[in-house]
Parts: sequence; C-alpha cells; structure tokens
Amino acid sequence: MSLLARGELDLVIGLRGERSVAAAQYHRGALRVLRPMYLDGTGQVTYVVVNPGGAYLDGDRYRLGVTVQDGAQLLLTTQAATKVYRTPRDRAAQDLTVRLGPGSRFDYLPDQLIAYRASRYEQETRIEMDPSASLVVAEVVTPGWSPSGAPFGYERLRLRTEVTMGGRPVALDNLVLEPSASRGGMAALGLLEGRSHLGSLLVVDPRAGEETVGLARALLAERAGDLLGGVSALPVPGFALRVLGRSTQAVDGLLLAVVNALRAAWHGQGALDLRKY
Repeated sequence: MSLLARGELDLVIGLRGERSVAAAQYHRGALRVLRPMYLDGTGQVTYVVVNPGGAYLDGDRYRLGVTVQDGAQLLLTTQAATKVYRTPRDRAAQDLTVRLGPGSRFDYLPDQLIAYRASRYEQETRIEMDPSASLVVAEVVTPGWSPSGAPFGYERLRLRTEVTMGGRPVALDNLVLEPSASRGGMAALGLLEGRSHLGSLLVVDPRAGEETVGLARALLAERAGDLLGGVSALPVPGFALRVLGRSTQAVDGLLLAVVNALRAAWHGQGALDLRKY
C-alpha cells in the first residue's frame, strides 16, 4: 500500500532508563504525531496521531506501522474522530501493523470512527505480539449525519483485526456493517438491535484471567439499561467486548471504565483524561 498511500507513519518505541521513548520515527504525507507526553510517573509514553487533511476521502490509503520494543510502553490515540466522507469511486482504507516485544505494552485508544453518507471504508489491523506483552485496543463506530435524516447513510464498513503469537492466530475479529444489504436497516433484529453506535474492546494480557473477564462483564451489567453487549474470553489470556448503544458518550464511557479498571489493577495508574481541546 505504501506507493499509493496518502499518509504513512512508522513509530518505534524503545526503553531508555525507566522511560519509553521514540527510538525511530518516520512520516510522509497526511499523517503526523504530536510531541510525546507522559501522563504519569510510570514511564509510559503517549503519542497523538494527527491527520492534517481532516478526513478520509475517495480512494485514500493510509499506512501505519508501530513497534514497541522489549519492556517499552506506548499509549497511542488520535487528535480527533476519524471521519470518512463520500467515496463514489473507491473506498478509503487504513492499514495498521503492530509488533510487540517481550514485556511490552500497547494501548490503542483512538477517537470514534464516523462514517458519513455514501462512504465505504476498510480497516486492516495486524498485531504480532510476544505472549508476555500487553495489548488493549478500542474502537467506536458512529453513523455520520445524512441530509435525509437516515441514521445509516454509509455504504459499507469493514474492520478486520488479527492478533498472532509466534505466527499463530489467537484472535480474529472481522466486522462488516453494510446498511444497503439489510432489509430492515442496520438497527434491525440480529444486527444493531435498535441501537446506532457500536463499540469494541480487545484485551490480550497474561494477567487477563477469569477475574478480569468477570470485571468487564460486571461493568457492562451496570449499564444494561442503556447498552447491549457481551464479553467473550479468548483462547489465550484476554477477552473481547462488543457493545451497542445510542450515543458515543455511552459506548465510550463503558470502554473507558474497563480500561481504567485495568490500568489501576495492573499498573497502578489513575483514570485516563484524553481531552483533545
């Protein structure tokens, strides 16, 4: 994809003393990262990805590569929501490849993905990780505004995430949302069940046993009046959470509650505050 990419970004995070730092960094086109931040005293570095173009357009291709070396810790987020506008000729696409070394940690918490009327978008995320590494990946999908008032004006979204260890797949999530192919629309029975927003959280960590899965289920149950979802244990220590709601705030609130609980239990960190304004 690199020859066609509108934006490219490569980031390598290593350990220097007790702090995680950028060992290498490359960007081209419409992708950048802001200066590194340290939100607490744990040494975990935070980077914010910026798209100066403001949105994904017809035929756009983006490529990101992230490597977190042995023992290093990275929190990666975005400056704003990812907006996908009309794609009359060709879909927009993003390709993310992640490599996690022994004892490393990668938290990927982007702002929501907003798909507008007549948009098509494909997202491929491939993560190769050491069994001792820690992975947290969140995603929130929001339907964009449509002049007709239709809640699902986009054409098709495909979000595929694959996690491997030693080349062996341990988690695979292939989400396809295609309103035009659904007779009753995306809110129909068996699809989004009357909801409009979708959230996903994938956690793979040696400490994520039955107690951690139970914690995620309990936090979901507390919000059962507004949200509909479930938590599934993985074949390796970890879980996948999928939730449906009627607002970004409600869905994002649950994902952040689970993330904050894991941060406190595993790393002694406080609650995240990722305000971008």
